[in-house]
Amino acid sequence: MPIERIAILGTGLIGASVGLALRSHGFAGKIAGWDPHTTELTIALDRGGIDSTAGDPIAAARESDVAVLCGPVFTIMDWLDRLAPVLKPGQLVTDVGSVKNALVERARGHYNLADSAGFLPGHPMAGKEVSGAANADADLFDGAAWLFTETAESLSMHPASRAIANEWREWTHRFNCRVLDLDAKRHDVLCAWVSHLPQFVSTALSALLQDELSTKDEVLPIGGRALREMTRLGASPYSMWRDVAHTNTEAIAASLLALEQRLTHLRENLKTPELREEFERANQFRFVPPSAKK
Repeated sequence: MPIERIAILGTGLIGASVGLALRSHGFAGKIAGWDPHTTELTIALDRGGIDSTAGDPIAAARESDVAVLCGPVFTIMDWLDRLAPVLKPGQLVTDVGSVKNALVERARGHYNLADSAGFLPGHPMAGKEVSGAANADADLFDGAAWLFTETAESLSMHPASRAIANEWREWTHRFNCRVLDLDAKRHDVLCAWVSHLPQFVSTALSALLQDELSTKDEVLPIGGRALREMTRLGASPYSMWRDVAHTNTEAIAASLLALEQRLTHLRENLKTPELREEFERANQFRFVPPSAKK
């Protein structure tokens, strides 16, 4: 049976964008939404990210083929706990959380069993420094990686749930995503380097500049593209990144320590030939998203 009913729990930037992407790529079924903030829910409805609002999120998930959990990692953990007892084989829970091992462990023993719903852990590598359904975009995932961290348990989930999981994976392909599979622990290490570290660097730099140059009267006429790009992520919400820091602490701390050591090396070699060597090393690495390559 094809997916006919989807419940999106959390209709902020990512949740509303998922709904918009589904609609723009031809999903003809029903999309119900729930959010703890009624304003976000109303905006998502008005923009077409969902076509109905759910008064009871548990009931909405129970009546759906797929429940998409959107929000901070701890919120997704709570949903996994609450939904496990009420869902059944032939239903699927998936998520968009940016830390995966903690979620995989939370789901173990409660999902992907012979008499339970399936859990397909997922993570679209897409977003903005601003949040909320007002900033949602049907093309947000276009060209982005959508990561799945399947386990032995999820690969052997109930056949009816597996069929739904395979169809959900196909929808992410239709979003024009690069769909990749990773081990959950490896996912968290890689994301610490390529996603979490840049966020914390931008946060630290923005906070430092706020302390050192608290008046913007001087900064605004002088700052250019470099400052704009380096501080853009500093506007990201604490509520989301707190959960990332708490659930991927070891990998993030390791990347931050490595950066601290690199910065110390730069500071100590501002007048030595090693500064040139560091620039030459850096010039070898330039990230160009696959979607931007010609």
